[in-house]
Amino acid sequence: MRALVTGADGFVGTHLVAWLLAEGDNVVENATDITDRDALIAAFTEAKPNVVYHLAAQADVGASWSTPVETLRVNVEGTLNVLDAARLAGATRVAVVTSADIYGSVTEAELPLTEQQPLRPVSPYAASKAAADMLCVQAGLGHGFDVIRIRAFNHLGPGQSDKFVASALARRVARADRNSETTVRVGNLEARRDFTDVRDVVRAYRALMVDGCPGEAYNVCSGIDRSVRELAGILLHNSSADITLEPDPELMRPVDLKVLRGDNTKISTDTGWSPSIPIEQTLEDLLEFWRREDLS
Repeated sequence: MRALVTGADGFVGTHLVAWLLAEGDNVVENATDITDRDALIAAFTEAKPNVVYHLAAQADVGASWSTPVETLRVNVEGTLNVLDAARLAGATRVAVVTSADIYGSVTEAELPLTEQQPLRPVSPYAASKAAADMLCVQAGLGHGFDVIRIRAFNHLGPGQSDKFVASALARRVARADRNSETTVRVGNLEARRDFTDVRDVVRAYRALMVDGCPGEAYNVCSGIDRSVRELAGILLHNSSADITLEPDPELMRPVDLKVLRGDNTKISTDTGWSPSIPIEQTLEDLLEFWRREDLS
């Protein structure tokens, strides 16, 4: 299978490329700006992929509030360009990664979230991903194009930016270990989210490319919600230092939803996929990643 990957140099993209190569796929890493429509079509036409994984995006939820136009351009216009370029290049299937953020404002009574959940995006980022989801529907209905919609919940693992809570905690613990510090600053520890190891996530992406049903949307999630406090406790257990968590008002963020949990029944039924890496292993690997980095 000749696979083209957008966003191949990102956190998830690097793990996806590694998995595709391990599975024997021929991988093309797209480096063309997805908002440059003509250049993108030319690049895809030259690459002649059988399938396309679309991961490239403006993924900073917080930044989307201050740069909504840029976010919409990359995530909506860029997705339209990728879909058209893939179709014109003769690709047989595209997997477009959106986000569980498109479900937006939900109540605990609605959990776990299935793919039938209404889309109620709150942030400009979430709205852009919801629009991208609809472009996939239009590509199927309007062009008869085979597009899989992937709604990814929280994922984590080695190589993740410290803009995300688990990786930020791991970085602080690794630094405390290195510098013999006794405290680690933390924000809100009570929020509960559905976390999946990135290496399981990319297995899900390929499984959907192979066995997913055309035009369908799929949650990629563990189906288990864990608190940030639980993640911090596992990281501290793997620390060599006696570290105390210290609440920092500057790191506190309002939490609109105390708990978020997805339902992965659909992907499990259609592909046989399920997460296999224990959260303890994920966090140990994430901590080891930061221990190897320059933390100055």
